[in-house]
Amino acid sequence: MENKQLSVHEETRLTSSQVVANVRLIQQVMADVMKKDTHYGIIPGCKQPSLYKAGSEVLLTTFRIAVEPEVTNLSTTDEIRYLVRVVGRHQISGIVVGIGVGEASSSEDKYKWRNAVCDDEFELTPEDRKRIKYGRKQNGFYKAKQVRTNPADLANTILKMAKKRAQVDMTLTATAASDIFTQDIEDLPEDILQEEQAPIQQPKPKEEKAEAPVSTAPINEGMKRVILAKVKQTGKSEDDLCRQFKVETVDALPSGAINDILKWLSE
Repeated sequence: MENKQLSVHEETRLTSSQVVANVRLIQQVMADVMKKDTHYGIIPGCKQPSLYKAGSEVLLTTFRIAVEPEVTNLSTTDEIRYLVRVVGRHQISGIVVGIGVGEASSSEDKYKWRNAVCDDEFELTPEDRKRIKYGRKQNGFYKAKQVRTNPADLANTILKMAKKRAQVDMTLTATAASDIFTQDIEDLPEDILQEEQAPIQQPKPKEEKAEAPVSTAPINEGMKRVILAKVKQTGKSEDDLCRQFKVETVDALPSGAINDILKWLSE
């Protein structure tokens, strides 16, 4: 029995040359197949690129790893929360090669609040369901009137986000790609990214006219309806839109980029 166990162990163990070959394969796939801002993204000030869901799917296909998600619903009456455990299994041998865990909640700031459609909506909303949001942006800050979202409206988005985080986590573990990619940097709040990750901006010459500040506050419901209607008309997908403007969901699109969004949809 001991000899049999040892034989199985030796068959499944990778040699150092195989490990090196795997790393080289990842680097080759990254160069030949993956596209920046589609499969991975580089955050200013960070040494490693951040692996996106689309990029993880390329690596999973390359190494023939099947994804087996296990969902735990931790939701309450006022919060949608999912914990997802993803098991990665080699499609040929059936061996488990990695496990990833991811969680998402409607209480995350980017999901919990939305911009008020108008001043009347903000004023008529109970005090514990609204707030004034202050945030950083280039050349200053912004202020937005926000109200609580309906958690139930975000259930599918929250589930997809938890699964995506778990899948990327498992991919990095199973393929030993953590030295090439990072994961969580793209999930950090925008304010933290801008404050801690953005490179130091050089001051502009005095004679140069400063650009008008662009609001990074999320789009409101009215803008969202217009954008989604345009998406249907053009035949482009919501995923295409999110990748183009480097956000995870349509709700996270910046209101200040509405003209650029509509222009891109019309192209």
